[in-house]
Parts: sequence; structure tokens; C-alpha cells
Amino acid sequence: MSSIDRRSFMKTALAAPVVSTLGLQEAILAQNEPAAAPSSFPCGKVGALQISRLLLGGNLLTHFTHSRDLKYVYTLTANYNTDDKIVQTLKLAEQHGVNTLVVHTVPHVIGLLANYRKEQGGKIQWIVCPTAQPDSDRAGYIKQVEELVAEKCEAIYLWGVTGDRLTSEKKIDAIKDAVAIAHNAGVPSGVGAHDLNVIRYCEENNVPADFYIKTFHHHNYPSGPKPEEIDGPHAELPGYWCREPKDTIEVMAAVEKPWFAFKVMAAGAIPPQEAFHYAYDNGADHILAGMFDFEIAQDVEIAKDALALTAQRARPWRS
Repeated sequence: MSSIDRRSFMKTALAAPVVSTLGLQEAILAQNEPAAAPSSFPCGKVGALQISRLLLGGNLLTHFTHSRDLKYVYTLTANYNTDDKIVQTLKLAEQHGVNTLVVHTVPHVIGLLANYRKEQGGKIQWIVCPTAQPDSDRAGYIKQVEELVAEKCEAIYLWGVTGDRLTSEKKIDAIKDAVAIAHNAGVPSGVGAHDLNVIRYCEENNVPADFYIKTFHHHNYPSGPKPEEIDGPHAELPGYWCREPKDTIEVMAAVEKPWFAFKVMAAGAIPPQEAFHYAYDNGADHILAGMFDFEIAQDVEIAKDALALTAQRARPWRS
């Protein structure tokens, strides 16, 4: 190793713990301090909603981690993200200008969010996907939507798992019905997807969704898919959630609805410095990021830097 390489290595090695320690210290201090005035962060607009271009992903809050074969991570996350820690995370997100989260209907977590809003004055907005199935349990789906809207949920979307299934089964009427149920409840209504065919199907059939939530990340990471694997069954390919990133860029370029990209870090396999730039540069209007409390400050700065360098992106901002 050359002397320059050694100096570069030592500089990086010494600096990295400082960033991590500062983030952790900030998270700890937030536990007992009153909420500070939120900092500004670039926003887009969906209907009347002003939504930060970086959103707090909900999987770490619900403990639904995608940790590949590292099964202990589920337990680790559940033990770290206690109820108090979840509230601290929400406060930190707000303080740094992340004004919206996305989560699915886990009753305990929805209860925490409602309590945070009612009892502690929390302002973070909710975009929630009901987990009831709109085709086989339409009454249950309607009930979940009505309950969420009663708790002042700001927007609803069709769960990506459900969107994938309904598309594979060619149930366009069920997709349209799910979108209409949320509209009838008075809130913006979106469609989620892992499979790009969901977006194609909705666009071809004029589904009146207000926005899409679609997975998006590149494949250039160690556990990413190999070319020969791409044609295999999606469920048998661990470690990625966006099968066709290049096709996704092309399809979404023609979509005029706002696009919320999720799984942009491939569940932790891609560093945010790469993931955020890739998503914004290639057309995403907003990105979801699962963040522990001690990651929020640094991720916000990374996202701001990425947004500042998107002048050459081909897709117009759609929100």
C-alpha cells in the first residue's frame, strides 16, 4: 500500500466513527429534549399534500426487516426499535424535514402513530397501505381504509404485494376498486408495486391512481442478481426487489404521475450515497428510506446533496 493510500485509509477510518457517533449522540439527546423547529427539506406535491422528497420507510418501525439469511436481524431490530425509540425516530425525522412516512397496517404501530399525533403533537404525515385484500375481503379493505382516515391518515395506497398479485391474476377491476375506495374516503390514492408490470397494467387501463410506489435500485452489489437469474421466479431470488431497473427507468419516464421509489438501498445492500443519487437521477420524485434514528441526520444530508445534483435528469419532476 502506498503512503497516499495509507493516509486516505486512515482519514476515512478515523472520520467514519465520528459521523456515526454524532448521529447516535443526536438521537440520544432527542429522547428528552423538546422537539426543535423542523429544518427545511425539498418537497413535492400530491394533491394538496406537501411531501418531502425523502420519506421515512416503515419496515424498521414494524420490525419487518429484509435481512436475507441473517435471521437475527429481525430480533435485533425488534429489541432496538422499542415504542419509545420509534417515537424518537419520528421526532428526529420531523426535525430534519422528513415530513411523511410510509407504513403498512400493523395495528400496534398505527396505534403508536395515532398516540404520537394526539398526545405529543406529532406532525409527520402518514401514507399507509391496508393489508386486507380488496378482492377477497372487500369489506375488510373498506374498514381498514375508513379506520385509517378516521385517524387522519393523509393518503392510502394499494399494498405492493397485493398489486403484484392482482396484476398477475389480471384483476384490473379490483385494482380500480381499491383506488376508488380511498378516493371515496377523501384522501389521495396510490398503487404499490414490486413488479413493473403493475405500472404497465395500470397505465394501459387508465387506473386513476394519484401516485405510484415502485421498487427501484441497480444490481451492482455483491448479492445482486446475476444475468442468468433474471428470468427466474421472483420469489426465488433473494437479495433484490427491482428485477428490471433499466426497464423501470424507461417505463416511468413516460408516466406522468408522481413516483415514490422504495427499496432504493436493496434493503441495506447499497450505500445511501449510491442509492439516493441513482433514484433521483433516474426519475424518482420521492424516495423511501428505512432509517434507524442515528442514521437520519446523515441520510438527510446525503439526500439533499443528491437532489442538488439532479439538474440533468431526463424525467421531469411529477410532484
